[in-house]
Amino acid sequence: MYTAIYARQSLDKKDSLSIEGQVDLCRAEAAGEFKVYTDKGFSGKNTHRPSFAKLLKDVESGEVEKLVCYRLDRISRSIMDFGMIWETLNQNHVEFVSINEKFDTSTPVGRAMLYIIMVFAQLERETIAERVKDNYYQRVKKGAWPGGPAPFGFQIAQERVNGQKSLEPTPEIEIVKHIFNMYAEAGTSLGKIAKALTEEGIPCARRTGWDGVSVGRILRNPAYAKATEAVYAYYKAKGAIIYNDASEFTGKFASIMIGKRTSNERKYTNMQEHLLAISSHKGVIEGEQFLTCQFRMDNNRQIKNTGKGKLTWLSGLLHCAECGYSLRVIEDKQYNRKYLSCAGRSNLHICSVVHSERIEDVEAMVESVLMKRFEKQQAFPPAETLSPKPQDKWVNELEQIENKIFNLIQALADGNDVSKQYINAAIQKLDDEKQAILSRIETVANTPSAEAIAYDFSSLDFETKKKTAAAVIKNVLCAPSGIEVKLR
Repeated sequence: MYTAIYARQSLDKKDSLSIEGQVDLCRAEAAGEFKVYTDKGFSGKNTHRPSFAKLLKDVESGEVEKLVCYRLDRISRSIMDFGMIWETLNQNHVEFVSINEKFDTSTPVGRAMLYIIMVFAQLERETIAERVKDNYYQRVKKGAWPGGPAPFGFQIAQERVNGQKSLEPTPEIEIVKHIFNMYAEAGTSLGKIAKALTEEGIPCARRTGWDGVSVGRILRNPAYAKATEAVYAYYKAKGAIIYNDASEFTGKFASIMIGKRTSNERKYTNMQEHLLAISSHKGVIEGEQFLTCQFRMDNNRQIKNTGKGKLTWLSGLLHCAECGYSLRVIEDKQYNRKYLSCAGRSNLHICSVVHSERIEDVEAMVESVLMKRFEKQQAFPPAETLSPKPQDKWVNELEQIENKIFNLIQALADGNDVSKQYINAAIQKLDDEKQAILSRIETVANTPSAEAIAYDFSSLDFETKKKTAAAVIKNVLCAPSGIEVKLR
Protein backbone atom coordinates (compact mmCIF):
# COMPACT_ATOMS: atom_id res chain seq x y z
CA MET A 1 0.00 0.00 0.00
CA TYR A 2 1.12 3.57 -0.61
CA THR A 3 0.28 7.23 0.00
CA ALA A 4 -1.58 8.94 -2.85
CA ILE A 5 -0.83 12.59 -3.63
CA TYR A 6 -3.48 14.43 -5.60
CA ALA A 7 -3.00 17.81 -7.31
CA ARG A 8 -5.36 19.76 -9.56
CA GLN A 9 -5.16 23.07 -11.39
CA SER A 10 -7.86 24.36 -13.70
CA LEU A 11 -5.95 27.35 -15.14
CA ASP A 12 -2.41 28.73 -14.90
CA LYS A 13 -2.61 31.95 -12.87
CA LYS A 14 0.04 34.06 -11.22
CA ASP A 15 -1.59 33.78 -7.80
CA SER A 16 -2.30 30.03 -8.01
CA LEU A 17 0.06 27.28 -6.92
CA SER A 18 1.20 25.06 -9.77
CA ILE A 19 0.69 21.33 -9.78
CA GLU A 20 4.41 20.84 -9.23
CA GLY A 21 4.31 23.16 -6.21
CA GLN A 22 1.33 21.32 -4.74
CA VAL A 23 3.09 17.98 -5.12
CA ASP A 24 6.27 19.28 -3.48
CA LEU A 25 4.34 20.45 -0.40
CA CYS A 26 2.48 17.15 -0.14
CA ARG A 27 5.63 15.01 -0.28
CA ALA A 28 6.47 15.90 3.34
CA GLU A 29 3.30 14.08 4.45
CA ALA A 30 4.02 11.05 2.26
CA ALA A 31 6.25 8.86 4.40
CA GLY A 32 7.46 5.86 2.43
CA GLU A 33 6.15 4.88 -0.98
CA PHE A 34 3.83 7.35 -2.72
CA LYS A 35 2.10 7.81 -6.07
CA VAL A 36 1.14 11.13 -7.69
CA TYR A 37 -2.19 11.76 -9.44
CA THR A 38 -2.63 15.05 -11.32
CA ASP A 39 -5.43 16.68 -13.31
CA LYS A 40 -4.57 19.84 -15.22
CA GLY A 41 -7.24 21.94 -16.90
CA PHE A 42 -10.12 20.42 -14.93
CA SER A 43 -12.52 22.33 -12.70
CA GLY A 44 -13.35 21.32 -9.15
CA LYS A 45 -17.08 21.76 -9.74
CA ASN A 46 -17.48 18.03 -10.29
CA THR A 47 -15.47 14.82 -9.89
CA HIS A 48 -15.38 13.83 -13.57
CA ARG A 49 -11.59 13.96 -13.90
CA PRO A 50 -9.48 11.13 -15.39
CA SER A 51 -6.68 10.95 -12.80
CA PHE A 52 -9.11 11.44 -9.93
CA ALA A 53 -11.28 8.59 -11.24
CA LYS A 54 -8.16 6.40 -11.38
CA LEU A 55 -7.34 7.42 -7.79
CA LEU A 56 -10.78 6.38 -6.53
CA LYS A 57 -10.48 3.08 -8.38
CA ASP A 58 -7.13 2.40 -6.67
CA VAL A 59 -8.67 3.33 -3.32
CA GLU A 60 -11.49 0.84 -3.81
CA SER A 61 -9.00 -1.87 -4.82
CA GLY A 62 -7.18 -1.44 -1.49
CA GLU A 63 -3.90 -0.03 -2.84
CA VAL A 64 -4.04 3.34 -1.03
CA GLU A 65 -3.60 3.86 2.73
CA LYS A 66 -3.49 7.70 2.82
CA LEU A 67 -4.62 10.52 0.52
CA VAL A 68 -2.78 13.86 0.69
CA CYS A 69 -3.71 17.08 -1.10
CA TYR A 70 -2.66 20.75 -0.85
CA ARG A 71 -6.15 22.14 -0.21
CA LEU A 72 -9.61 20.70 0.27
CA ASP A 73 -10.94 22.38 -2.89
CA ARG A 74 -8.34 20.49 -4.94
CA ILE A 75 -10.47 17.42 -4.30
CA SER A 76 -13.84 19.10 -4.81
CA ARG A 77 -15.55 22.47 -4.49
CA SER A 78 -18.84 20.75 -3.69
CA ILE A 79 -19.47 19.81 -0.07
CA MET A 80 -21.89 17.11 -1.23
CA ASP A 81 -19.32 15.60 -3.61
CA PHE A 82 -16.66 15.65 -0.93
CA GLY A 83 -19.04 13.92 1.49
CA MET A 84 -19.50 11.10 -1.01
CA ILE A 85 -15.74 10.91 -1.60
CA TRP A 86 -15.11 10.71 2.14
CA GLU A 87 -17.56 7.81 2.43
CA THR A 88 -15.47 5.95 -0.15
CA LEU A 89 -12.25 6.74 1.72
CA ASN A 90 -13.75 5.75 5.05
CA GLN A 91 -15.13 2.46 3.75
CA ASN A 92 -11.66 1.55 2.50
CA HIS A 93 -9.87 2.76 5.69
CA VAL A 94 -7.95 5.50 3.89
CA GLU A 95 -6.71 8.49 5.93
CA PHE A 96 -7.11 11.97 4.48
CA VAL A 97 -4.75 14.94 4.92
CA SER A 98 -5.19 18.49 3.62
CA ILE A 99 -1.96 20.53 3.98
CA ASN A 100 -3.44 24.03 3.82
CA GLU A 101 -6.33 23.45 6.26
CA LYS A 102 -4.24 21.25 8.59
CA PHE A 103 -6.90 18.63 8.02
CA ASP A 104 -5.83 15.14 9.12
CA THR A 105 -8.40 12.41 9.79
CA SER A 106 -5.87 10.41 11.79
CA THR A 107 -6.26 13.02 14.59
CA PRO A 108 -9.35 13.75 16.75
CA VAL A 109 -9.49 17.39 15.62
CA GLY A 110 -9.25 16.38 11.98
CA ARG A 111 -12.09 13.89 12.35
CA ALA A 112 -14.22 16.48 14.17
CA MET A 113 -13.73 18.92 11.29
CA LEU A 114 -14.72 16.21 8.87
CA TYR A 115 -17.92 15.42 10.77
CA ILE A 116 -18.89 19.09 10.63
CA ILE A 117 -18.43 19.04 6.87
CA MET A 118 -20.45 15.83 6.66
CA VAL A 119 -23.34 17.47 8.54
CA PHE A 120 -23.50 20.22 5.93
CA ALA A 121 -23.17 17.64 3.15
CA GLN A 122 -26.10 15.70 4.59
CA LEU A 123 -28.13 18.89 4.89
CA GLU A 124 -27.39 19.75 1.26
CA ARG A 125 -28.41 16.28 0.07
CA GLU A 126 -31.65 16.32 2.05
CA THR A 127 -32.48 19.85 0.91
CA ILE A 128 -32.01 18.85 -2.72
CA ALA A 129 -34.09 15.66 -2.25
CA GLU A 130 -36.88 17.63 -0.59
CA ARG A 131 -36.80 20.24 -3.35
CA VAL A 132 -36.98 17.55 -6.03
CA LYS A 133 -39.90 15.90 -4.23
CA ASP A 134 -41.74 19.22 -3.86
CA ASN A 135 -41.26 20.01 -7.56
CA TYR A 136 -42.45 16.53 -8.46
CA TYR A 137 -45.69 16.94 -6.50
CA GLN A 138 -46.22 20.50 -7.72
CA ARG A 139 -46.02 19.38 -11.36
CA VAL A 140 -48.70 16.75 -10.74
CA LYS A 141 -50.96 19.26 -9.03
CA LYS A 142 -50.68 21.50 -12.10
CA GLY A 143 -51.77 18.62 -14.32
CA ALA A 144 -48.31 18.01 -15.79
CA TRP A 145 -46.51 14.72 -16.23
CA PRO A 146 -44.06 14.72 -13.27
CA GLY A 147 -41.18 12.95 -15.00
CA GLY A 148 -39.84 9.53 -15.87
CA PRO A 149 -40.94 7.20 -18.68
CA ALA A 150 -44.45 7.68 -20.02
CA PRO A 151 -46.96 4.87 -19.40
CA PHE A 152 -47.31 2.21 -22.12
CA GLY A 153 -49.35 3.66 -24.98
CA PHE A 154 -48.32 7.24 -24.25
CA GLN A 155 -45.38 9.46 -25.00
CA ILE A 156 -44.31 12.84 -23.66
CA ALA A 157 -45.85 15.45 -25.94
CA GLN A 158 -43.59 17.78 -27.90
CA GLU A 159 -45.90 20.74 -27.32
CA ARG A 160 -46.29 21.78 -23.71
CA VAL A 161 -49.61 22.58 -22.03
CA ASN A 162 -49.39 25.80 -20.01
CA GLY A 163 -45.62 25.45 -20.11
CA GLN A 164 -45.75 21.94 -18.57
CA LYS A 165 -45.02 18.49 -19.97
CA SER A 166 -48.04 16.44 -20.92
CA LEU A 167 -48.81 13.05 -22.46
CA GLU A 168 -50.12 12.14 -25.88
CA PRO A 169 -51.20 8.71 -27.17
CA THR A 170 -49.08 6.53 -29.45
CA PRO A 171 -50.33 3.71 -31.73
CA GLU A 172 -49.79 1.30 -28.79
CA ILE A 173 -52.78 2.92 -27.05
CA GLU A 174 -54.98 0.58 -29.09
CA ILE A 175 -53.29 -2.33 -27.25
CA VAL A 176 -54.25 -0.69 -23.96
CA LYS A 177 -57.89 -0.41 -25.09
CA HIS A 178 -57.75 -4.06 -26.18
CA ILE A 179 -56.50 -5.08 -22.71
CA PHE A 180 -59.31 -3.21 -20.93
CA ASN A 181 -61.91 -4.67 -23.30
CA MET A 182 -60.67 -8.21 -22.69
CA TYR A 183 -60.51 -7.90 -18.91
CA ALA A 184 -63.95 -6.30 -18.68
CA GLU A 185 -65.36 -9.54 -20.10
CA ALA A 186 -66.30 -12.09 -17.44
CA GLY A 187 -64.03 -15.12 -17.17
CA THR A 188 -60.92 -13.48 -18.60
CA SER A 189 -57.88 -13.59 -16.31
CA LEU A 190 -54.68 -11.55 -16.33
CA GLY A 191 -52.73 -14.66 -17.30
CA LYS A 192 -54.97 -15.38 -20.29
CA ILE A 193 -54.62 -11.80 -21.51
CA ALA A 194 -50.83 -11.97 -21.15
CA LYS A 195 -50.71 -15.23 -23.09
CA ALA A 196 -52.92 -13.83 -25.86
CA LEU A 197 -50.75 -10.71 -26.21
CA THR A 198 -47.58 -12.79 -26.40
CA GLU A 199 -49.08 -15.15 -28.98
CA GLU A 200 -50.10 -12.15 -31.07
CA GLY A 201 -46.46 -11.00 -31.01
CA ILE A 202 -47.23 -7.72 -29.25
CA PRO A 203 -44.08 -6.36 -27.56
CA CYS A 204 -44.28 -5.56 -23.85
CA ALA A 205 -42.94 -2.30 -22.47
CA ARG A 206 -39.73 -2.67 -20.41
CA ARG A 207 -40.17 -6.45 -20.11
CA THR A 208 -39.14 -9.46 -22.14
CA GLY A 209 -42.71 -10.68 -22.40
CA TRP A 210 -46.21 -10.15 -21.04
CA ASP A 211 -47.26 -11.59 -17.69
CA GLY A 212 -50.01 -10.96 -15.16
CA VAL A 213 -48.00 -8.23 -13.43
CA SER A 214 -47.44 -6.17 -16.59
CA VAL A 215 -51.12 -6.49 -17.60
CA GLY A 216 -52.30 -5.63 -14.09
CA ARG A 217 -50.08 -2.54 -13.98
CA ILE A 218 -51.85 -1.16 -17.05
CA LEU A 219 -55.32 -1.98 -15.74
CA ARG A 220 -54.61 -0.23 -12.42
CA ASN A 221 -53.18 2.98 -13.87
CA PRO A 222 -55.66 5.91 -13.70
CA ALA A 223 -53.65 7.74 -16.38
CA TYR A 224 -55.68 5.79 -18.97
CA ALA A 225 -59.16 6.48 -17.56
CA LYS A 226 -61.48 9.41 -18.03
CA ALA A 227 -61.66 10.99 -14.58
CA THR A 228 -65.37 10.97 -13.71
CA GLU A 229 -67.07 11.63 -10.37
CA ALA A 230 -67.42 7.85 -9.94
CA VAL A 231 -63.64 7.52 -10.32
CA TYR A 232 -63.25 10.27 -7.72
CA ALA A 233 -65.50 8.37 -5.30
CA TYR A 234 -63.57 5.12 -5.86
CA TYR A 235 -60.18 6.61 -4.98
CA LYS A 236 -61.66 8.65 -2.12
CA ALA A 237 -62.96 5.43 -0.59
CA LYS A 238 -59.52 3.88 -1.02
CA GLY A 239 -57.97 6.60 1.14
CA ALA A 240 -56.09 8.49 -1.58
CA ILE A 241 -55.35 12.20 -1.16
CA ILE A 242 -57.24 13.90 -3.99
CA TYR A 243 -56.00 17.36 -4.95
CA ASN A 244 -58.98 18.42 -7.08
CA ASP A 245 -62.60 18.83 -6.04
CA ALA A 246 -65.16 16.26 -7.15
CA SER A 247 -66.68 18.87 -9.48
CA GLU A 248 -63.48 18.88 -11.54
CA PHE A 249 -63.85 15.17 -12.34
CA THR A 250 -65.86 15.82 -15.48
CA GLY A 251 -64.54 12.91 -17.55
CA LYS A 252 -62.75 15.14 -20.04
CA PHE A 253 -59.25 14.52 -18.70
CA ALA A 254 -57.43 11.61 -17.06
CA SER A 255 -55.70 11.66 -13.66
CA ILE A 256 -52.25 10.86 -12.30
CA MET A 257 -51.43 9.07 -9.06
CA ILE A 258 -48.07 9.27 -7.29
CA GLY A 259 -46.81 8.16 -3.90
CA LYS A 260 -44.39 5.95 -2.05
CA ARG A 261 -44.90 2.25 -1.54
CA THR A 262 -42.98 -0.34 0.44
CA SER A 263 -40.99 -3.01 -1.37
CA ASN A 264 -43.56 -5.73 -0.61
CA GLU A 265 -46.52 -3.78 -2.04
CA ARG A 266 -47.54 -3.62 -5.66
CA LYS A 267 -48.26 -0.25 -7.16
CA TYR A 268 -51.81 1.03 -6.58
CA THR A 269 -52.47 -1.69 -3.95
CA ASN A 270 -52.23 0.55 -0.89
CA MET A 271 -53.38 4.04 -1.83
CA GLN A 272 -52.99 5.62 1.62
CA GLU A 273 -50.88 8.80 1.43
CA HIS A 274 -50.96 8.65 -2.40
CA LEU A 275 -51.81 11.82 -4.31
CA LEU A 276 -54.33 11.82 -7.16
CA ALA A 277 -54.70 14.88 -9.39
CA ILE A 278 -56.43 15.73 -12.68
CA SER A 279 -53.98 15.61 -15.57
CA SER A 280 -53.71 17.80 -18.65
CA HIS A 281 -54.00 14.81 -21.04
CA LYS A 282 -57.27 13.20 -22.06
CA GLY A 283 -58.36 9.75 -20.90
CA VAL A 284 -58.87 6.97 -23.43
CA ILE A 285 -60.84 4.49 -21.30
CA GLU A 286 -64.40 5.22 -20.20
CA GLY A 287 -64.67 5.72 -16.45
CA GLU A 288 -67.34 3.02 -16.11
CA GLN A 289 -65.21 0.40 -17.88
CA PHE A 290 -62.15 1.39 -15.84
CA LEU A 291 -64.06 0.93 -12.58
CA THR A 292 -65.45 -2.41 -13.75
CA CYS A 293 -61.86 -3.60 -14.11
CA GLN A 294 -60.89 -2.14 -10.72
CA PHE A 295 -63.71 -3.91 -8.91
CA ARG A 296 -62.81 -7.20 -10.59
CA MET A 297 -59.18 -6.87 -9.54
CA ASP A 298 -60.17 -5.84 -6.01
CA ASN A 299 -62.24 -9.01 -5.67
CA ASN A 300 -59.45 -11.25 -6.96
CA ARG A 301 -57.46 -12.70 -4.08
CA GLN A 302 -53.85 -13.53 -4.69
CA ILE A 303 -53.23 -17.17 -3.80
CA LYS A 304 -50.46 -17.45 -1.23
CA ASN A 305 -47.70 -19.85 -2.13
CA THR A 306 -47.75 -21.67 1.20
CA GLY A 307 -45.70 -24.56 -0.19
CA LYS A 308 -42.82 -22.37 -1.35
CA GLY A 309 -39.47 -24.00 -0.76
CA LYS A 310 -40.98 -27.22 0.61
CA LEU A 311 -40.68 -29.46 -2.44
CA THR A 312 -36.91 -29.20 -2.95
CA TRP A 313 -33.93 -27.94 -0.97
CA LEU A 314 -32.77 -26.27 -4.22
CA SER A 315 -35.63 -23.78 -4.07
CA GLY A 316 -34.54 -20.36 -5.42
CA LEU A 317 -31.45 -21.80 -7.15
CA LEU A 318 -33.07 -23.50 -10.15
CA HIS A 319 -33.07 -21.66 -13.49
CA CYS A 320 -33.89 -22.55 -17.08
CA ALA A 321 -30.70 -22.87 -19.13
CA GLU A 322 -32.55 -21.62 -22.23
CA CYS A 323 -34.21 -18.36 -21.06
CA GLY A 324 -32.58 -17.83 -17.65
CA TYR A 325 -35.88 -17.46 -15.78
CA SER A 326 -36.53 -19.33 -12.55
CA LEU A 327 -37.84 -22.87 -12.32
CA ARG A 328 -40.28 -24.01 -9.70
CA VAL A 329 -41.19 -27.52 -8.66
CA ILE A 330 -44.83 -28.52 -9.09
CA GLU A 331 -46.23 -31.60 -7.40
CA ASP A 332 -48.71 -33.74 -9.30
CA LYS A 333 -50.37 -35.72 -6.53
CA GLN A 334 -52.59 -37.63 -8.94
CA TYR A 335 -49.59 -39.31 -10.62
CA ASN A 336 -47.32 -38.98 -7.57
CA ARG A 337 -44.58 -37.07 -9.39
CA LYS A 338 -42.81 -33.72 -9.35
CA TYR A 339 -41.89 -31.73 -12.44
CA LEU A 340 -40.17 -28.44 -13.25
CA SER A 341 -42.07 -25.43 -14.57
CA CYS A 342 -40.27 -22.52 -16.28
CA ALA A 343 -41.52 -18.99 -15.53
CA GLY A 344 -40.34 -17.90 -18.96
CA ARG A 345 -42.69 -20.43 -20.52
CA SER A 346 -45.69 -20.41 -18.16
CA ASN A 347 -45.78 -16.69 -17.26
CA LEU A 348 -44.02 -14.80 -20.05
CA HIS A 349 -44.59 -17.31 -22.88
CA ILE A 350 -41.13 -16.60 -24.33
CA CYS A 351 -39.49 -19.99 -23.73
CA SER A 352 -40.14 -23.10 -25.81
CA VAL A 353 -38.30 -25.63 -23.64
CA VAL A 354 -40.38 -28.35 -22.01
CA HIS A 355 -38.51 -29.50 -18.90
CA SER A 356 -38.64 -33.27 -18.49
CA GLU A 357 -35.92 -33.44 -15.82
CA ARG A 358 -36.84 -35.20 -12.57
CA ILE A 359 -36.11 -33.05 -9.52
CA GLU A 360 -34.77 -36.15 -7.76
CA ASP A 361 -32.13 -36.53 -10.49
CA VAL A 362 -31.22 -32.83 -10.29
CA GLU A 363 -30.79 -33.05 -6.51
CA ALA A 364 -28.65 -36.17 -6.81
CA MET A 365 -26.33 -34.47 -9.30
CA VAL A 366 -26.00 -31.37 -7.13
CA GLU A 367 -25.17 -33.57 -4.13
CA SER A 368 -22.38 -35.22 -6.09
CA VAL A 369 -20.99 -31.79 -7.12
CA LEU A 370 -20.94 -30.64 -3.51
CA MET A 371 -19.21 -33.83 -2.38
CA LYS A 372 -16.57 -33.42 -5.10
CA ARG A 373 -15.95 -29.88 -3.95
CA PHE A 374 -15.20 -31.11 -0.46
CA GLU A 375 -13.08 -33.94 -1.86
CA LYS A 376 -10.88 -31.41 -3.68
CA GLN A 377 -10.06 -29.99 -0.27
CA GLN A 378 -8.90 -33.52 0.66
CA ALA A 379 -11.15 -33.53 3.71
CA PHE A 380 -14.81 -33.25 4.47
CA PRO A 381 -16.17 -30.53 6.73
CA PRO A 382 -16.56 -31.68 10.33
CA ALA A 383 -19.86 -33.46 10.78
CA GLU A 384 -20.79 -31.36 13.81
CA THR A 385 -20.34 -28.09 11.88
CA LEU A 386 -22.96 -29.09 9.35
CA SER A 387 -25.31 -30.80 11.74
CA PRO A 388 -28.79 -29.32 12.09
CA LYS A 389 -28.21 -27.75 15.48
CA PRO A 390 -25.73 -24.91 14.60
CA GLN A 391 -27.33 -24.45 11.20
CA ASP A 392 -30.76 -24.00 12.78
CA LYS A 393 -29.32 -21.34 15.06
CA TRP A 394 -27.93 -19.40 12.08
CA VAL A 395 -31.20 -19.78 10.17
CA ASN A 396 -33.15 -18.38 13.14
CA GLU A 397 -30.73 -15.48 13.45
CA LEU A 398 -31.10 -14.69 9.74
CA GLU A 399 -34.90 -14.76 9.99
CA GLN A 400 -34.86 -12.43 12.99
CA ILE A 401 -32.53 -10.00 11.22
CA GLU A 402 -34.69 -10.06 8.06
CA ASN A 403 -37.79 -9.27 10.14
CA LYS A 404 -36.03 -6.38 11.87
CA ILE A 405 -34.83 -4.96 8.53
CA PHE A 406 -38.35 -5.27 7.08
CA ASN A 407 -39.86 -3.40 10.05
CA LEU A 408 -37.25 -0.65 9.81
CA ILE A 409 -37.86 -0.22 6.08
CA GLN A 410 -41.57 0.22 6.80
CA ALA A 411 -40.73 2.81 9.47
CA LEU A 412 -38.75 4.85 6.93
CA ALA A 413 -41.96 5.90 5.19
CA ASP A 414 -43.30 7.56 8.35
CA GLY A 415 -40.01 8.94 9.69
CA ASN A 416 -38.72 12.48 9.60
CA ASP A 417 -35.30 13.52 8.33
CA VAL A 418 -33.61 12.99 11.68
CA SER A 419 -35.13 9.59 12.41
CA LYS A 420 -34.37 8.39 8.87
CA GLN A 421 -30.64 8.84 9.53
CA TYR A 422 -30.83 6.59 12.58
CA ILE A 423 -33.06 4.07 10.80
CA ASN A 424 -30.66 3.85 7.84
CA ALA A 425 -27.75 3.36 10.23
CA ALA A 426 -29.65 0.58 12.02
CA ILE A 427 -30.49 -1.11 8.70
CA GLN A 428 -26.83 -0.96 7.67
CA LYS A 429 -25.76 -2.51 10.99
CA LEU A 430 -28.29 -5.33 10.64
CA ASP A 431 -27.20 -5.95 7.05
CA ASP A 432 -23.59 -6.23 8.21
CA GLU A 433 -24.67 -8.83 10.76
CA LYS A 434 -26.59 -10.68 8.06
CA GLN A 435 -23.57 -10.76 5.73
CA ALA A 436 -21.40 -12.01 8.60
CA ILE A 437 -23.75 -14.94 9.23
CA LEU A 438 -23.91 -15.80 5.52
CA SER A 439 -20.12 -15.65 5.40
CA ARG A 440 -19.97 -17.98 8.41
CA ILE A 441 -22.22 -20.50 6.67
CA GLU A 442 -20.08 -20.40 3.53
CA THR A 443 -16.88 -20.68 5.55
CA VAL A 444 -18.16 -23.77 7.33
CA ALA A 445 -19.10 -25.30 3.98
CA ASN A 446 -15.60 -24.60 2.63
CA THR A 447 -13.52 -25.39 5.73
CA PRO A 448 -11.84 -28.81 5.74
CA SER A 449 -11.28 -30.72 8.97
CA ALA A 450 -7.93 -31.87 10.29
CA GLU A 451 -8.71 -35.41 9.17
CA ALA A 452 -11.20 -36.80 6.66
CA ILE A 453 -14.57 -37.67 8.15
CA ALA A 454 -17.10 -39.97 6.56
CA TYR A 455 -19.67 -37.29 5.88
CA ASP A 456 -22.84 -37.92 3.86
CA PHE A 457 -24.60 -34.79 2.55
CA SER A 458 -27.72 -36.83 1.77
CA SER A 459 -28.15 -37.64 5.47
CA LEU A 460 -28.69 -33.99 6.43
CA ASP A 461 -32.17 -32.69 7.16
CA PHE A 462 -34.08 -30.60 4.60
CA GLU A 463 -33.44 -27.13 6.07
CA THR A 464 -29.71 -27.77 6.58
CA LYS A 465 -29.36 -28.88 2.96
CA LYS A 466 -31.25 -25.82 1.80
CA LYS A 467 -29.10 -23.32 3.72
CA THR A 468 -25.84 -25.08 2.86
CA ALA A 469 -26.75 -25.15 -0.84
CA ALA A 470 -27.69 -21.45 -0.78
CA ALA A 471 -24.31 -20.60 0.76
CA VAL A 472 -22.24 -22.62 -1.73
CA ILE A 473 -24.25 -22.60 -4.98
CA LYS A 474 -24.85 -19.57 -7.20
CA ASN A 475 -27.46 -21.27 -9.40
CA VAL A 476 -28.36 -24.54 -11.11
CA LEU A 477 -29.08 -24.29 -14.84
CA CYS A 478 -31.43 -27.02 -16.02
CA ALA A 479 -32.17 -28.33 -19.51
CA PRO A 480 -33.36 -31.69 -20.86
CA SER A 481 -29.88 -32.10 -22.34
CA GLY A 482 -28.05 -31.67 -19.04
CA ILE A 483 -27.57 -29.87 -15.73
CA GLU A 484 -24.92 -27.23 -14.93
CA VAL A 485 -24.12 -26.31 -11.33
CA LYS A 486 -22.48 -22.91 -10.83
CA LEU A 487 -20.73 -22.55 -7.47
CA ARG A 488 -20.07 -19.29 -5.66
